[in-house]
Amino acid sequence: MNEIAARLGEVGLPAPVGELAAGTWDAVIVGGGHNGLTSAAYLARAGWRVLVLERRERLGGACTLERPFADQRFQVSPCAYVVGLLDEVVIRELELRRRGYECYVADPNLWVPFEDGTSFGQWLDDARTQAGLEALGVSEKDIAGYWAYEEIFDEIRRRLRTGARDTWIGESPSRAEIEELLHGEQMMLDIVFEASIAEVLDEYLGDQRLKDALFGQGVIAAYGGPRDKGTASIKLMHYQGDLEGQGPVWGYVKGGMGMVSFAIADAAREAGAVLACGVPVAQILPGEGVRLDDGTLIRSRTVVCNADPKVMLRLLAGQDVPADYRDTLEAWKIRSPVVKFNAALRGLPEWTAAPGERWPAHATIDVTGGLDAAQRAFESCERGEPAVAFGEIYLQTGYDPSSAPDGHHLLSVFGQYAPYDLAKGTWETRRGEVKRQFIDLIGRFAPGFENLIEACEVLGPPDIEARIGLTGGNIFQGEVTPDQMWRHRLTPRTPVQGLYLCGAATHPGGSVIALNGRNAAHAVLADTAP
Repeated sequence: MNEIAARLGEVGLPAPVGELAAGTWDAVIVGGGHNGLTSAAYLARAGWRVLVLERRERLGGACTLERPFADQRFQVSPCAYVVGLLDEVVIRELELRRRGYECYVADPNLWVPFEDGTSFGQWLDDARTQAGLEALGVSEKDIAGYWAYEEIFDEIRRRLRTGARDTWIGESPSRAEIEELLHGEQMMLDIVFEASIAEVLDEYLGDQRLKDALFGQGVIAAYGGPRDKGTASIKLMHYQGDLEGQGPVWGYVKGGMGMVSFAIADAAREAGAVLACGVPVAQILPGEGVRLDDGTLIRSRTVVCNADPKVMLRLLAGQDVPADYRDTLEAWKIRSPVVKFNAALRGLPEWTAAPGERWPAHATIDVTGGLDAAQRAFESCERGEPAVAFGEIYLQTGYDPSSAPDGHHLLSVFGQYAPYDLAKGTWETRRGEVKRQFIDLIGRFAPGFENLIEACEVLGPPDIEARIGLTGGNIFQGEVTPDQMWRHRLTPRTPVQGLYLCGAATHPGGSVIALNGRNAAHAVLADTAP
């Protein structure tokens, strides 16, 4: 384990702030999330003198590790939870495996229990998935429809990422270029640009159980329900990875998701980047550098911002920002319905649909009342009422017992739907109610779950905003429906002198990808090449 990982990213100050201000920097990175660290690593490897300034006490942003419970032996990934889109190019170029990055591919990759005691499982072994569908009594037509549904997303992935070009690297292709790569096939184009996840499921499946099991991949972090336009593209974004050469699957990072950021930070530091925590930036001064909260000026010809666009706009207050760009940032949509539930457990849940089995602890598990219930929950969210009707569960300790005391376990849930602004009360007064919604939802499929809880935390959108610094609590730094993807996603280059963006708001999108940071660094280097 590298030294940064051993300290869970709490690297402190490498020198007094005055010494940092006296230094000569080619680039200052505002924010030490995984994309900022990635940019820092690539710029430092190119010989640049790079300083990373992180306002929090630890590196990693939303992809970090914390110890939120009284028992400090529980080591939690508070926001990012599984790996699947971290790009192999970055893993290879920054030698992340040598720096401690290791993952276990979840198997089943998706498991969805039903209230009648049956379940749906996507296993790494297709034959086992097929056998499960047959045991569930799914018709031959719907089994064929299921495989065709999975195949069309995989075929889009292959065409967009492994064809004439990898469209996630560098600038986004235009719509015309995407249409050409997809050979003008209407269903594929609808998935990329228009359709709801419900519409695509209806196209391929008649069995409501399968629709209820599969819709969740189209609403992850979406401010919308499964019947809302554009949600199919959210599943597509999450289906663009190739984890460990096994395609679009998900895995658990040994030690927790923060180990990704800490490995990248190690690469940046080894290349010569200087990493500083507990250093809030108050202003971005184009052409000069940044000013810290304490008034210190740190000079740099280039500033790369890993903060979200709303934060960047605030840091540019009083500066000359072109009106059309300011309008774009002000109009950038950052609504989030996501609420996290993290729990320390005294044992593993017992699932009605898998009695006596340990393998659910190796899965990613979706618990839901179904597609229509999720749509109603989103409509409640829009009215300001929390309604947790979908939860994606991961049990870090199923593969990685080191994250908890012996015999104990960690469970986290990525839940929806809960609004930033509540119609009645506040998050402080209603947090217990939302906690109860999580416990009741899981308890429908794992009776006795509540009795396993030793400690837990509930993080609503305002809590994620306060803790991580993501405006609106949006983990993707902006919504990822088609109107904010591809050419509509923000670009690393800004019209402000010497200022670049490298975070999840840029192409190719949200999640732990790291190509955003790499793309930004390559843009900087291209623009400053002699």
